[in-house]
Amino acid sequence: MSVAIRLDGKSAIVTGAGRSLGRAYAIALAAAGACVVVNDVDAESAEQTVTAIREAGGRAISVIAPVGPSATAEALVAAAQEEFGRIDILIANAGVLRDRVLWKMGDDDFDLVTETHLRGSFTCGRAAAIGMREQGEGGRIVLIGSPAGQFGSFGQTNYAAAKAGLVAMARTWSLELAKAEITVNAVIPTALSPMTATIPAYTKVYEDYVETGVIPSEYRRDHALGSAEDVAPLIVWLASDQSAAVTGQAIGVGGDRLTLYSHPAVLKTLDQDGGWSPEQIDAAWREDLADLAQHSGPRVA
Repeated sequence: MSVAIRLDGKSAIVTGAGRSLGRAYAIALAAAGACVVVNDVDAESAEQTVTAIREAGGRAISVIAPVGPSATAEALVAAAQEEFGRIDILIANAGVLRDRVLWKMGDDDFDLVTETHLRGSFTCGRAAAIGMREQGEGGRIVLIGSPAGQFGSFGQTNYAAAKAGLVAMARTWSLELAKAEITVNAVIPTALSPMTATIPAYTKVYEDYVETGVIPSEYRRDHALGSAEDVAPLIVWLASDQSAAVTGQAIGVGGDRLTLYSHPAVLKTLDQDGGWSPEQIDAAWREDLADLAQHSGPRVA
């Protein structure tokens, strides 16, 4: 990581920072000079992150609470302001999985995942934006997406919907907060983690990584799978002054690969005087549109 990218004097909130990716984000932000509010539902893991930051010479406190409720979001911002005097950066990372195919997914499975990922990012983002606007010095909001939200993912109706929503939320907030010089971006991480381990194709890779600390080069390159620490530099850069002109973007990183995702785009339009009949739509599809149709699911290079 370039030593020129510094966050001295800034205050950050990282939700879900007790372990894995969130922990890596919090430690990297602190290493770059930011003071960090470490949020998690697990007090022990949150305190471990705080201890790691402090032992390295940084400043951090913990707030133990589940994201989703407005009260949690407001408490996180208040903690940053009271302890560190300001709020500059929000990394909305907290998340859970409840994977089920559609016909087996219960209401509770859907609600918990959307409550944590989507509503949690909304309430935290709203509270942070209010604090940043009142402060009047700009700010950085980073929402954590997923390839599931970009491409869809079998057995993850709840998770994919929430993650797709976060990218749309980031684009919307980038418009609404531009005048206040608050940038909002989505990061799409691809890293080995306990969540990744639930994907059968990567279970063994994750287990081997935990045991050896080694990720085969073909996974780092072709699958863009690395460690949590491989994602953290993008978080630091987006939190910094150097990224002041970057907003409304979905940027992926993992392993050896950095990816800029496109916004949804119109592939082709056709016009029919007086509107379309089902038969005309069928003909247009077969003759003009079928070859442009995009497949569901990610494409591995």
